[in-house]
Amino acid sequence: MPRSLLLGFVAGFVAVLVFHQGTAFLLHHLGNDIPAVVSVFGKTSAPFAMAPTKPLGVPMVLSQAFWGGVWGMVLTLILVTLRPPAILFSTLFGALALTAVAVSLVPWLKGLPTWNGAIPWRGLLYNGAWGFGVALMLLRPLGLRR
Repeated sequence: MPRSLLLGFVAGFVAVLVFHQGTAFLLHHLGNDIPAVVSVFGKTSAPFAMAPTKPLGVPMVLSQAFWGGVWGMVLTLILVTLRPPAILFSTLFGALALTAVAVSLVPWLKGLPTWNGAIPWRGLLYNGAWGFGVALMLLRPLGLRR
């Protein structure tokens, strides 16, 4: 199990840098020029944000990657224990669970307003891409079913 958790952390960390931020890159560089995309996702900022986070001053992208690794461990535990179809489950898990936590629990912990009722399309897309990437990286090492 420790090996699985380590693989889950690494897959989650890397999935933020490649899949989550890769999706942000595409939306920023291509989607901002397409009015229909902007109407759904809004204008997107550049990926790989290096702004420092509180309280430690770690660059935002590294903070996101760290938390992606932690979520990757959670996802790995679920995949190894329940054995659902990995790619479908992970994509939905990323899109729904991570986005739900991002719009409810995280702002509440920071003392900010929580979800305002608007559907967070961009979060669903980014986090779904993250989940897809985690599953893709874990398929062979953990012997998961597609």
